[in-house]
Amino acid sequence: MGAMTPAPSVLDHAPVLPVVVVEDAADAVPLARALVAGGLPAIEVTLRTPAALDAIRAIAAEVPAAVVGAGTVVSGRGVSDAVGAGARFLVSPGWTGGLLDAMEASGVPFLPGVSTASEVVALLERGVRDMKFFPAQAAGGTAYLRSLAGPLPQARFCPTGGISAASAPDYLRLPNVGCVGGTWMLPGDALAGRDWARVEALARQASTLRG
Repeated sequence: MGAMTPAPSVLDHAPVLPVVVVEDAADAVPLARALVAGGLPAIEVTLRTPAALDAIRAIAAEVPAAVVGAGTVVSGRGVSDAVGAGARFLVSPGWTGGLLDAMEASGVPFLPGVSTASEVVALLERGVRDMKFFPAQAAGGTAYLRSLAGPLPQARFCPTGGISAASAPDYLRLPNVGCVGGTWMLPGDALAGRDWARVEALARQASTLRG
């Protein structure tokens, strides 16, 4: 048997990674279908609600074209619960040695969160090159990431936090940004009204963004 092909990086699925907060697990499948139809196959479901794991489980089972992952992963238990529910990647807002060990042992791709140069260097020392930059706007935005590209060109980022459809192209233009995370294609009124056609249309616009 040949060597297994490694899973693609979370940064390489699409220019935008939707960050989804699911309040009602019944909404997970139609929401995921709308995002996939709009060209955003990778979906980060944050572990911020009681419905999150059921949502991941439902998307993994019923939307095969989706690459569903778990966000707001902050503990080893969160890692195991998410992977057990079917998460195919993990995203954390920050990291510790123990959390990084758990994510590395999970067998799925992961994006540990960073907001300082020292955190980036520490991850590179551990062999991790793909990271989440969070909270992107508050932590220095495009100017900060541009400054990191010179001394630390091997690090690649998914900036998340305060990014909009208008600002996303500025991030995507940077050489060290693979994709951006955002919620603008998931407006609250569309979710409350279960307007999946609108979500699909906004996802389609987001999927065409480039730097």
